[in-house]
Amino acid sequence: MSLLIKNGRVITASEDYIADVFIEGEKISKIGKNLDVKADETIDSSGKLVMPGGIDPHVHLDMPFMGTFSSDSYEQEHAQRFTAEQQL
Repeated sequence: MSLLIKNGRVITASEDYIADVFIEGEKISKIGKNLDVKADETIDSSGKLVMPGGIDPHVHLDMPFMGTFSSDSYEQEHAQRFTAEQQL
């Protein structure tokens, strides 16, 4: 499965720019402007932040609470795609 995230504000450890991110399987294979690739799914991220490889450090996974645990596990969290929903 492939995914193309288009027109997002890409933020890396050293750069901040508008670009597309192409993901094949579970790996980022290309980052660039106006990528000409065929993808199984395309997401328009205009006005959104995209942080390739970003991990939210403040999560409560498998957290015990009042005799139960949170519904998300580490495996579920890391299997999900990460696209920031914060408006610019």
